[in-house]
Amino acid sequence: MAARVIVLAGPSGSGKSYLARRLALPVFRLDDFYRDGDDPALPRIDHGANAGLVDWDDVGSWRLDEACAALEELCRTGRVETPVYDLSASARTGRRTLDLAGRRLVVAEGIFAPAVVEPLREAGLLAAAYVIRRHPVVTFWRRLTRDLREHRKPPLVLVRRGLALMRDQRRVVDEAVAAGCEPVTADRAYAAVRRLPVG
Repeated sequence: MAARVIVLAGPSGSGKSYLARRLALPVFRLDDFYRDGDDPALPRIDHGANAGLVDWDDVGSWRLDEACAALEELCRTGRVETPVYDLSASARTGRRTLDLAGRRLVVAEGIFAPAVVEPLREAGLLAAAYVIRRHPVVTFWRRLTRDLREHRKPPLVLVRRGLALMRDQRRVVDEAVAAGCEPVTADRAYAAVRRLPVG
């Protein structure tokens, strides 16, 4: 019997990764499927103060087909090799093996998580899909402190990007809902996942 996937979506900084760790299930990191920074296919911001910079929040900066193929392999076989992506270097820096060790649920989380909901549903591999909601100011602060701590990008870039994402948060949540995610707080998502059948 194939494993099934719990999709956790939400704005960057909404608490997806923390919730995934709290659930104590295997975690498939969708953000490891970003394109490398020198990939000519990367989308660029074409207006405003950030014009010319890579638009890391555009789904085109990420490899959907590769992520979906890896998720399907994981669910069917219980094991898959995935990239390790360093956000500060904008590059893949290695590989890791994810092994379900017989478990029947796996969490897939990342900012492009809504994009995998329909492919997983069509493949019969979707257990549930949630989009995590927080107040935009809380999300902005959590994201900024995390990104500064991890030296993801230069501080000015992080502040500008953070303000743009804060203004865009409602759209992100609405699009996740349209893609099939249930809007919930992190605590409600945790409780709902704990009630899911594992057989």
